[in-house]
Amino acid sequence: MTTTRKIVLGVGLAGGALLATWLLTGDRKKKTTALLTRGAQSLQKTLKKETSSDESEPLYV
Repeated sequence: MTTTRKIVLGVGLAGGALLATWLLTGDRKKKTTALLTRGAQSLQKTLKKETSSDESEPLYV
């Protein structure tokens, strides 16, 4: 891995950490938590729909 890639990766991780810190401080914490909760619930519903569609016989092509 070249030095440039390492620097870019480090800056990206640091930027993500700063963004997460900013979103989870002050008045934004409640809004961010609510948004993440709704997203997790919708993802959970989607995953349950995909796994609950079991068919008794496999389809052969």
